Amino acid sequence: MDYHEVVKRLAPCGLDCTRCADYESGEIKNLSLRLLELLGNYGRLAKIKAGAEPVFGDYPQFSALLTRFSRSSCSGCRGENVQCPIICKVKTCHKEKGVNFCFQCADYPCNSQYDSLLLRERWRKLNDRMNEVGVVEFYLEQCRLPRY
Repeated sequence: MDYHEVVKRLAPCGLDCTRCADYESGEIKNLSLRLLELLGNYGRLAKIKAGAEPVFGDYPQFSALLTRFSRSSCSGCRGENVQCPIICKVKTCHKEKGVNFCFQCADYPCNSQYDSLLLRERWRKLNDRMNEVGVVEFYLEQCRLPRY
């Protein structure tokens, strides 16, 4: 994988958009579609099984969540159909500054990103690591970790 391919996958803040549950062509969406296909009319059996195992009574909620994941349509933060619920300035700031990632900016780390201390710490950790090991190696590291 080369740098330009990684830039398409990672948001300017360092999060991997392609592994997000809302990403339009991500693995979570694709696996959800496949699982819905495999389960078919499982709801009928879930009702029967709920008598012996009450957890199956929650199958309608599980199916609704799976259906929601299967309809994901976010383009990622670099695309046109951004649906990320995280409020940040990075989505536009990186374009104004002419950089792919925050750590590449002369003003990094600035004080304009994230009011939440937790988000700000994560943002710094991701960008500092990219700067330390390089963008491609950072991406490969992230692929080995859970997204959430």
